[in-house]
Amino acid sequence: MSTTLWIIFWAAVATYLTRIGGHLVLSRFERVHPRVEAGLNAVPAAVLTTLVAPAAVSAGPAELLALVVAAVVSLRAGLLAIFLIGAVVLIAARQFIG
Repeated sequence: MSTTLWIIFWAAVATYLTRIGGHLVLSRFERVHPRVEAGLNAVPAAVLTTLVAPAAVSAGPAELLALVVAAVVSLRAGLLAIFLIGAVVLIAARQFIG
C-alpha cells in the first residue's frame, strides 16, 4: 500500500479513536458541567476558523469570492448548503478567474 493510503488510514483511525474516546469519557458522567458543554459547543466554530483563516489570509480572488459567497449563504442556509455552494463557487471561479 502506498504511503498516502497509510497516512489516510491512520488519520481515520486516530480521528475515530478521539471521537469515541470523548464519548466514552463523557458517558461516565450523569451531568456535564455547563462550562464543559459551552467549550464543546465552541469546537465546531474553532475548527472552521482554523480551516478558513489560512485561506482568507493567503487567498487569491477565487478563494475570496468563495468565502464571501459562503458567508452570505450562511445567513440563510444550513451547513451542507454552505459547503456545497462555496465549493461550487470556488471551482467555477478558479476556472474563470484563475
